Amino acid sequence: MNFDYSDKSQKLIDRLQAFMDEHIYPVEQEYIDAVHNNADRWTTPPMIEALKQKAKDAGLWNLFLPEEYLPYGAGLSNLEYAPLCELMGRVMWSSEVFNCSAPDTGNMEVLARYGSEEDKKKWLVPLLEGKIRSAFAMTEPAVASSDATNIETSIVRDGDEYVINGLKWYTSGAMNSNCKIMVVMGKTDPSAARHAQQSQILVPLDTKGVTVIRPMAAMGHYDEPVGHAEVSFDNVRVPAANLLVGEGEGFAIAQGRLGPGRIHHCMRLIGCAQRALDLACERVDSRVAFGQPLSKQQSIRERIAQMHCDIEQARLLTLKAADNMDRYGNKVSRNIIAAIKIVAPRMACNVIDQAIQMHGAAGTSQDFILSATYAYARTIRLADGPDEVHMMQLGRNLIKDKNA
Repeated sequence: MNFDYSDKSQKLIDRLQAFMDEHIYPVEQEYIDAVHNNADRWTTPPMIEALKQKAKDAGLWNLFLPEEYLPYGAGLSNLEYAPLCELMGRVMWSSEVFNCSAPDTGNMEVLARYGSEEDKKKWLVPLLEGKIRSAFAMTEPAVASSDATNIETSIVRDGDEYVINGLKWYTSGAMNSNCKIMVVMGKTDPSAARHAQQSQILVPLDTKGVTVIRPMAAMGHYDEPVGHAEVSFDNVRVPAANLLVGEGEGFAIAQGRLGPGRIHHCMRLIGCAQRALDLACERVDSRVAFGQPLSKQQSIRERIAQMHCDIEQARLLTLKAADNMDRYGNKVSRNIIAAIKIVAPRMACNVIDQAIQMHGAAGTSQDFILSATYAYARTIRLADGPDEVHMMQLGRNLIKDKNA
């Protein structure tokens, strides 16, 4: 395996790093203040639109879309995108500036791959242009959604329409005032084979019967202005053409969507962890305790070293997973995708926790990004499948392969 980035990747890394240095880091606190001081905390601050235009002008737009989706995106492989996603992950809100934020990335991939021409014109193009936001409605409060076949929301055909009833929560993106469309997963045929019961359907947020009940916090953080909503569907009617692919294809669509989504989260978490380590290194060198800088303490040096090792290990596994996905496809790469989905969030939680400890009380405050990044890392141990599911499936596959 070649550990050097390609010339194409390196040029984009340099451009993105320069953009972050010039346009993102200097306004990081300004963005946070704008969100917290906004009368409507779910409205994206106007400064983002100006930054989006600068990103477009710099050719740093839709970097996540692979070659098969040209001319919409940059045409990068997973391996080429990995270091770019990591850089964006160092400032959690910056992904939107480059139109590379979840859940829009996954929804755009779904629409590009499975949407009709009408779907693409109505929803995909505005998403690709960064004019609207979207949401993904899968998790439900009444069932263990780690098993997607448990999902109870009903999608029933009635003539030229489908009628949707159910309750979702942690519907990522649905709180944002610019969210216009949801991808909703539910059951069209509870009597079908286990993995053929589910379907996915497009539901505009302003459809009659859709109610955004409340924002859901993750570890006390509401992730403004994007948010995660509890949403009810009460006899919601949408055209039958809004169903993606066909009845019974929802589980397969979800698996295709979640493969890249899982590794994108891992890439961002490498960035979060690296930023935490960088901040910790600055902090311990500037704070004096017991007559000397914290950086002179042996225990601090050992923890800094271990944090670095942990990040490097997770970064290498992430890159290997991305390379395998490019070479062999998501299905063949399922074991290493599961492995990095287990490793990266745990690593990020541990590294950020150590950084918080080195910052003292300030590490838990609003003056540093650490508490918000910790909440994100801890949440990803549940999102897109909890650790236990990935470990169970990985262990099963390894045993089966060994004894085949």
